[in-house]
Parts: sequence; C-alpha cells; structure tokens
Amino acid sequence: MMSKIVVGYIKKYFPAFIYRILRWFYYYVLFICDFIRFTNLIPRSPKRFPKVRWRDRSPQLYDKTEESGYDAHYVYHLAWAARIISKIKPMVHIDISSQINFSTIVSAFIPMEYYDYRPAKISLQNLSTGKQDLTKLSFSDNSILSISCMHVIEHVGLGRYGDKIDPDADVIAIAELKRVLAPGGNLLIVLPIGFAKITFNAHRVYSFDQIITYLSDLHLKEFALLPDYNPEKGLIIPANKEDADLQTYGCGCFWFTKD
Repeated sequence: MMSKIVVGYIKKYFPAFIYRILRWFYYYVLFICDFIRFTNLIPRSPKRFPKVRWRDRSPQLYDKTEESGYDAHYVYHLAWAARIISKIKPMVHIDISSQINFSTIVSAFIPMEYYDYRPAKISLQNLSTGKQDLTKLSFSDNSILSISCMHVIEHVGLGRYGDKIDPDADVIAIAELKRVLAPGGNLLIVLPIGFAKITFNAHRVYSFDQIITYLSDLHLKEFALLPDYNPEKGLIIPANKEDADLQTYGCGCFWFTKD
C-alpha cells in the first residue's frame, strides 16, 4: 500500500488527476512485480493449470487494503430489514425495487415477490419477479400484509432509470405504497435522511419531518438510522428526529404499520 504520508503529500501538492495517474502507476508496478514473483514460484508447485500468460492478465490494482471496504448504507439497511422480516414471518413478502440481493437471500426462508420498473430475470425457488411502476402499482387496495421499498423512493421521477420525469413522483409512490398496504400490515421504507435537497438526477435527501408527514396516517413502529458520521458503529436503534436532523446523507430505516 502507498504510505499515508506519500498519499497525503501527493494529494496536497498535485491536482487530483495527477494523483490518480501516480496512484495507478504505483500499483501497476506492484502488479508487475507480483506477476513475476508468482510465475517464478510456479515450477515449485504441482502443475494444475496451463501456463500463466501475460496476455491473460486482468489487473485488480486497488484491493490491497487494510480492511474490506463496503457500502455501509446497503450493508446495514438490508440487514435491518431481513431481521424484521424474520421476526414478523409473513406468509409472503413483496419487495418493490430494492437491491435484488435482498429478495434472493430472504427467499431462502420466506416466499418473496420482487418487482422493478426494470424487471430482473432470476430463477430461484420461493422467488417470483415481475414489472411494476411504483407510481401506479397494479395491486388492489389494502391487499398486501408485508411490503418493502428500500433506497428507491428518492430516485422516482428523476429519470435516472428510464422512468418518467416528475418532481412529485416520489410523493405519488409513497401514496401508492400506503394504498396497497393492508390493515395490520408492515411497510419497510429506507431512504436518505438529513437536510432536504435534490441532487439531480441521482437522488433526493429527505428530512425526518417530511417522511413523518408523508406517512402520518400510518404508525411508526421503528426508526433506525445509519449516521453519516462514524457509520462503522452501525445502526442507531431506536433513533429519533434529533439524530436525523444532524445528518447530511444518513440512511433512514422506517418500519410502519397500518391500523
């Protein structure tokens, strides 16, 4: 790994693109050295593969880190939702456009239906997939007892995924989720929390008060928060408005029920 002192010096005194070039060059030299070292060791090992050829290389240059990197939002909110579903044990759970890995894994212990504006063609036992537009769901009123929509609403209406441009599409989507949720049902919503703003065409960030207002006719059973400061400490459960208002881009996890 590049010395932290060297990295700090380069970042301080060179433009960003120069830093990226120097970083690539440094790691590519290390890659060449590793290739030579590896091929020199092959004669000492039983022959199990064809000859290693330089033309077959595929340099992965930036994985020599002290710790494994991960996207904290997607690690923690999916784990949070899976634990809730394992607790409530629905007969079937419906997910609208969350990360597909969530549905594939949860389908190991709960029958899952996964829907997306861009449907995923996946074949697994206990999992069915299909197409839905979150602004006009095809489900009947009060028909779903367990449903999730995580890190999705903030994108709806921005056109990022080929959907129709509409500044109010997110509010329409929330209304649709409330409409199809059955009395006694559970709704899991996850979205960015902090100071309200739109970063076009990536996402929206919502204030805590906005979400509570949009879903005021439901009961908030739990609010968990992955803060944007020290996310490695994990979720704050339970979190509150004061925690949420400190964020710039926190991960807000809301568990609502319908009376």
